[in-house]
Amino acid sequence: MGRATFEGPILAGDNRFGPLRNVGYSVLVQDATLILTNTANGTVNYGGGSGQFVNANGIPNVNAVVYTPSSTVFPPAAATITADSVSTTTGTLYRGVVFYLPYGSTITDLLLDTNVAITLDNGTVGTVTAKVGNAFNVATYGNVTSMNAATGRNTVVQTGAQLLSASSTSADITNPPSQYGGGGGTSPYSSLMSQVVVTLTIPYTAGVSGTLSVITAGTFTFAVRYIQLDPNIGNNTTYPYGNFD
Repeated sequence: MGRATFEGPILAGDNRFGPLRNVGYSVLVQDATLILTNTANGTVNYGGGSGQFVNANGIPNVNAVVYTPSSTVFPPAAATITADSVSTTTGTLYRGVVFYLPYGSTITDLLLDTNVAITLDNGTVGTVTAKVGNAFNVATYGNVTSMNAATGRNTVVQTGAQLLSASSTSADITNPPSQYGGGGGTSPYSSLMSQVVVTLTIPYTAGVSGTLSVITAGTFTFAVRYIQLDPNIGNNTTYPYGNFD
């Protein structure tokens, strides 16, 4: 059994011609499961670590690069993930995952599941929150107000502005021109890409004063469903409706 990938939107239907053409875009998905106690980069369900998020497209999970969003800066500039912190009584841990999407995609669903709630070796976990955006710790596309209260699928809250942003993902990463385009234009085949970053914020109260708490449990599955759109669809010059011999 073979495996193949290709660039470009996926259209499917059983009538490609005429006024009753019924083709539509296929919904794509990227997902990753993070076991936060697994700190071995490049292993199944690796959960990341202090200052390090997970690349959802690494199979198995590997360290990711979170970029500072820009549609003009090349090469793209890496952003800094805030490291685990601790004071005399409290601290904050950050964990997360990065999805790289075609520029201008439409996000149809954000699925953020808590499989195993977070526990620590010492101290008490506060209210764990999640933000989904195009950069570290921002909620461009949605957010969850509590990720640790119970296991199961969490409710992602999306305002009107967040839904509008999700309808066409932003240009966040500049890449060398692909075989289908070049120069960083507005086509989905250009050198621009989007990034979707899920940031977990884990506040805690230290059980041992001044000691950084260590995660002893915590498993999450994150998925992004999206459509890669083609702005040329319906143009008989650049994207014919059907096959013409």
